[in-house]
Amino acid sequence: MQQRTIKKSVELKGVGLHTGVSVNLKFKPAPTNTGINFIRIDIKDSPMVKADISSIICQEKSPRRTSIGIDGVEIHTIEHLMAALWALGIDNIIIETDGPELPGLDGSATGFMEILRKVGIEDQGLPKKIYQVRAPLWAEQDGAMIMVLPDDNFRVSYTLNYEHPLLKAQYISFTVDENTFAKEISTARTFCLEKEVNELRKKGLGKGANYDNTVVVGEGGVIDNKLRFEDEFARHKILDLLGDLYLLGYNIRGHIIAMRSGHPLNVQLVEKINNQREKIHSGGIKAVYVETSGRALDAIDIQKILPHRYPFLLVDRIIKIEVDKKAVGIKNVTMNEQFFTGHFPGRPVMPGVLIVEAMAQVAGVLLLNKKENMGKYAYFMSLDNVKFRKTVIPGDQLRLEVEVMKLKSRTGQVHTRALVDGAVVAEADLMFALVDA
Repeated sequence: MQQRTIKKSVELKGVGLHTGVSVNLKFKPAPTNTGINFIRIDIKDSPMVKADISSIICQEKSPRRTSIGIDGVEIHTIEHLMAALWALGIDNIIIETDGPELPGLDGSATGFMEILRKVGIEDQGLPKKIYQVRAPLWAEQDGAMIMVLPDDNFRVSYTLNYEHPLLKAQYISFTVDENTFAKEISTARTFCLEKEVNELRKKGLGKGANYDNTVVVGEGGVIDNKLRFEDEFARHKILDLLGDLYLLGYNIRGHIIAMRSGHPLNVQLVEKINNQREKIHSGGIKAVYVETSGRALDAIDIQKILPHRYPFLLVDRIIKIEVDKKAVGIKNVTMNEQFFTGHFPGRPVMPGVLIVEAMAQVAGVLLLNKKENMGKYAYFMSLDNVKFRKTVIPGDQLRLEVEVMKLKSRTGQVHTRALVDGAVVAEADLMFALVDA
């Protein structure tokens, strides 16, 4: 799955649902890793606002919609467009706008889908950013709830249940992709209750709303309109959720389950997912360059390169290092090691996986202690040909030898050996992915 953008520029105009202001949009292609960026061309110096978590405006200041802004420059009601961009797999795009709110069109995402599909979408040759949820996350408030569970696919299940005959007990669930979105979700329109209209207008909202672009639900049913689906309300809630979720700046794999969730809870879940991802990514080996000049590296030097600390720093010294070629580290195994208290009690044996980890840490120093790799992380991609030939016990000194087999800008493959008194006790071929922090 590659990052994508549009093939050429295209323009669109309409009226904002809440501000009632007429606005012109221009969609323009953008390079890889650019993300989704809005430019307010109606403001001096044309300031840019990136559509991501850091720019979300809180719901108290911008209710009933999703808005972003920075330094007073704001873009409102972006969720329908964001959902369309997600569905089309568009990672990088620039959207120029001459107004504060995106056009509401017919209240759904279908207008955005149609114009972007018409202009064409192209792959950009760089992998798409995808995060697989690792553990359950949830948020709840005032009887509403949203959660995400680990899953190999992307699935959304939504239950809508309000105190209104037409808005009770609607449940819908999809494994969502572009085709499903286009067929089942994109045409679902925004809605509100008739009794809410006056209050919304008093708050300055809904100035551009009408019976054509908003499904208004009265006591007797839908007013001056017809539903596109019997459960159109629940489908539109999924549309909003997908748009909010794309503020992560990357796709996810997981199963989202929501009940009566709206923009505030959606954003809470987005923040929790991003926090989980950042915590996991921060567990890699982060490089800080240390000048070696042929000298050995002591524990202080090693801790500048690796984030590991006691009891998980398993290398005491690096006695030899040849950039891009080989390195040799030393690990003194003592009876004070924490793992000896529970691993073969009474007959202490160093766990084989920790010997592999010690070899990997020497490899981390070798691969990452380069100026061009500063700020990168190294993650295991594979372990092959792992062999344990002899037990390691207290009093042994491990000599950890690492030799580069293949080295590219984004991956590194090494052969590692651990020796005690000249005899090999373990060996393995390790492959790492080198990624930006």
